[in-house]
Amino acid sequence: MGCVVSRFNSFITDRLLAGALDAIRRHGGSAEHVRIVRVPGSLELATAAKAMAASGKFDAVICLGAVIRGETDHYERVASGAASSIARIGPETGVPAIFGVLTCDELEQAINRAGAKNGNAGFQAAVAAIEMANVLKKLARE
Repeated sequence: MGCVVSRFNSFITDRLLAGALDAIRRHGGSAEHVRIVRVPGSLELATAAKAMAASGKFDAVICLGAVIRGETDHYERVASGAASSIARIGPETGVPAIFGVLTCDELEQAINRAGAKNGNAGFQAAVAAIEMANVLKKLARE
């Protein structure tokens, strides 16, 4: 499993990563076998994730970031760009790239979605990655 994490808003993305690693452990995986790559921001997630997917070494790649409207005046472009570029990776490479990027209006929403009140979106992204990797393995055997 691969995981690409944005350093921008690391206060949030570190919590997302902790949630993702927790999910992997709870589903029988080893967090020590997860290849973690840090990138500057959410727009850079797809570039590293696509390289990981194309390497053939990963069953899935989790992309974790946080775009907060109050933090940038180009929120829509960053959120949309990250979403569309990550969405293309799976169909182009055959390796699922999971969108675990929070897109929030304010910091409090991001905190809540990174483990405070509304669960942890990183945990949920890792579960989706595990499920998709298993689906593709099953399809390959049929």
